[in-house]
Amino acid sequence: MAVEDLAIEAPADIKHGDVTVSDGVRIHYQEAGAGVPVVLLHGYISCCDASWFADGMAKALATTHRVIGIDARGHGRSEKPHDPAKYPADRMATDVIEVLEALGVGRAHFHGYSMGGGLVAQLMARRPDLFITAGFGGSGVRESDEALAAKAAEADPQGVDPDQDRGRATLAARADRDNEALKAVQDGRQASPSTAPSLDLTTIAFPVIAVNGEFDAPISKTQRMQRELKDFRAVILPGHGHNTVTTAGFTPQLYIDTVADFVRAHDPA
Repeated sequence: MAVEDLAIEAPADIKHGDVTVSDGVRIHYQEAGAGVPVVLLHGYISCCDASWFADGMAKALATTHRVIGIDARGHGRSEKPHDPAKYPADRMATDVIEVLEALGVGRAHFHGYSMGGGLVAQLMARRPDLFITAGFGGSGVRESDEALAAKAAEADPQGVDPDQDRGRATLAARADRDNEALKAVQDGRQASPSTAPSLDLTTIAFPVIAVNGEFDAPISKTQRMQRELKDFRAVILPGHGHNTVTTAGFTPQLYIDTVADFVRAHDPA
């Protein structure tokens, strides 16, 4: 269900900044609020402004936390090289680490949507010491076993989000979209796959949550997490697919409330 009728506002006093990371690419970030950091990582094609600051998520979190949204290279206000060599599969996660080092952030809550959820998984494997909690939206950690993956797929609810096409069109029409850079993102990741260590969920001690649309393969994305994580919660957003969760004008309040409540419930004592 669309929520265009809701008055969504960005947080007050948003700060913008840039960090030139170790390979020379300029990475943009936005932050608001104060307190324990919450790092928000957007999906492919989107940006931190559209995914978090324009849809109410950042505003809700910034009332109690320091919210940091990072534009992935090739997206938003970050630099957008057209050279696929600038987009090896490990590079975006390294960008996050380097931006947080520049901002003096030692530990944080992390939440990523879609591609951003993939970055959260990479960071969990590479730097679990950075995490207070981990959050996945429109994503998760899928089964590696073919038989278990097939079983999960059979359990996934079937249906179509009525706003899916409109949500996809809204993303496609973004003014800051650079199609050549986005193609370079895909080509670079395929040419240089991730070398991050395999993520062993059984070793993760911090709380993890996954929030997925009803029609966005929510079982396939979380079945393994349910089985292997020590502290895990899965939430399903009724009626939603993939492109209507972090797109302003479509974001369900249940998504915002679920993420904000989870973060607040697990702050360090």
